[in-house]
Amino acid sequence: MASRGIRDRVAIVGMGCTPFGEHWHKGADDLLIDASKEATASAGVKIDDIDAFWLGTMGSGISGLTLSRPLKLDYKPVTRLENMCATGSEAFRNAAYAVASGAFDMVMAIGVEKLKDSGFSGLVTGAIPNDGTLPTITAPASFSFLAPAYAKKFGVSDEQLKEVLTRIAWKNHRNGALNPRAQYRKEVSKETINASPRIAGPLGVFDCSGVSDGSAAAIIVRAEDAYKYTDKPIFVKALSFVAGPAAGPIDPEYDYTTFTEVVRSAEDAYRQAGIQDPRSELAMAEVHDCFTPTELVLMEDLGFADRGMAWKEVLAGTYDLDGELAVNPDGGLKSFGHPIGASGLRMLFEAWLQLRQEAPEGRSIASIKAGKKLALTHNLGGAPGSCVSFVSVVGSEPSA
Repeated sequence: MASRGIRDRVAIVGMGCTPFGEHWHKGADDLLIDASKEATASAGVKIDDIDAFWLGTMGSGISGLTLSRPLKLDYKPVTRLENMCATGSEAFRNAAYAVASGAFDMVMAIGVEKLKDSGFSGLVTGAIPNDGTLPTITAPASFSFLAPAYAKKFGVSDEQLKEVLTRIAWKNHRNGALNPRAQYRKEVSKETINASPRIAGPLGVFDCSGVSDGSAAAIIVRAEDAYKYTDKPIFVKALSFVAGPAAGPIDPEYDYTTFTEVVRSAEDAYRQAGIQDPRSELAMAEVHDCFTPTELVLMEDLGFADRGMAWKEVLAGTYDLDGELAVNPDGGLKSFGHPIGASGLRMLFEAWLQLRQEAPEGRSIASIKAGKKLALTHNLGGAPGSCVSFVSVVGSEPSA
C-alpha cells in the first residue's frame, strides 16, 4: 500500500467533547454548538476564524446545513460525510489532509449523533440499501461469531473465554467510572457482567457498547502555526483508512479471528509514523470496542499481542489503565458510549487530554508521565469480514 502520509505536517490546537449519553433535553444542534464552543475556546479562536468544516454524522442530518444552521456560519464550506462507525475519524482525516494540502489554514472536524431521537436501538436498524443479497443479521450477532472462532482456533475453553470477555467489559466500565463525560459512570462487578442477559451467542448485555447521543470536535492547523494557539499542540503522525473487498462472509478461508482491514490500516499507519514496535512505543490506544470480542481480536490485529496470546494479556492486566499499554482509558465505546458520528473524534479527545497530561485526577497514564509521547486511535465500521478501518497515530512532540 503506497501511502506517504502527512507526518508532522498538521496539528490539533483545540478540542471539545460533550458528555455522551441520553440527551433527551438536547438536539443535534445543541450538541454541535456545545462541542464547537469548547473546541474554539481551547484554541483561543472564534468560529469565524475557521476556514472550512468537515461534519461527520450517520443519521442526524444531511448536507452541510446540518452544521451551518446551528453555528450560523458565514458562507463557509461545510462537507458532510459518512463512513459507518468510522464517520468521525473520516471527518478528521479529510480535514487534516485539507490543511496539509495548503487549501486552508484552519479547519474544524466535528461529529455528532442523536441516536436516541432516531429510534436506533443497537439491535433493530434500517437495512442498508442493497440488492437483497446481504444477510439480515444484527450487529451483536455478527460480532458474536468472533468469540467461538477465537476459542476454537487458539484452544481457549468456553469458561476461559467468558472470563476474558468479562474482564474486558469490567476494565472499560472501571475506566469509565473515572470519566465525568462517560455515558456509564459506575463500576460493574465481574459477577454482574458474567450473569447478564444474553443478547447474541455468548454475548451478554455488558458485552455490547451503548447507544448514545453526543458530539466532539477538533481544530486543525499547519504544524508550523500550532504554537500560535497553544503551548501543547498534538501532532498528527499517521492517518490510514482502508475499505476492504467485503469478501469475508463468502470466503471459505475467512475464519472470524481477525479483521484484515485493521491489519492493513495498522501496518500503513505504523509505516507513516515510523513505528517499529507499537506495543512498546505507544503510551495508549483507543480502539473500537463495539463488543468485547472485538477488543480481544484487535489487540492482535494492531500488534499489541502475538496471535493467540491476547486473551492471556487481557487476564494479566496488560491493557489496564496502569498496565503496560493502556487501552480505552476513557472507557471506550463500551462505557463512554457510541454516538456514531462522534466516536472517532472522542477517541482523539482522550489522546488530547492524556498526551497533554490534562486527564482528570485518578486516570492519568503512568507511561506518559514516564516519557512516552504517542497515542493511537482506531475505528472500524461494518462487520467481521466486511468492514472499513481507520488508524491514527498522534504525538505530543514533532519528530526530531
